[in-house]
Amino acid sequence: MELVDKLCYLGDMLSVDGDADADVEARIQIGWNKFRQLVPLLTNKDVSLIMTKRLYSSCVRSSMLHGSETWPVRKENVVAVQRAEMRMVRWMRGVKLKDRLPSKELRETRYR
Repeated sequence: MELVDKLCYLGDMLSVDGDADADVEARIQIGWNKFRQLVPLLTNKDVSLIMTKRLYSSCVRSSMLHGSETWPVRKENVVAVQRAEMRMVRWMRGVKLKDRLPSKELRETRYR
């Protein structure tokens, strides 16, 4: 038998130390992959923001948070997921960090 530090079991990353860091990283990567597949629709100005919200929530967010109810989550994990989500929202809205638009403002207006 081989001794490993991480194991992918039924889509979840299990680690020796029992934390969720590997699983959170894997789920964020899956979310980014799904987001990149849907970029043409999510960034299209002809698609209403309501439809963009529904598409993002049902495809990207759900794939990124799948199984999160079983994670022993630390604050760093929550921050990593929120940071990834805000990067996606900025991309969808066409806002760059240079624009200095606060995340709070993006959260409030992203789904109108």
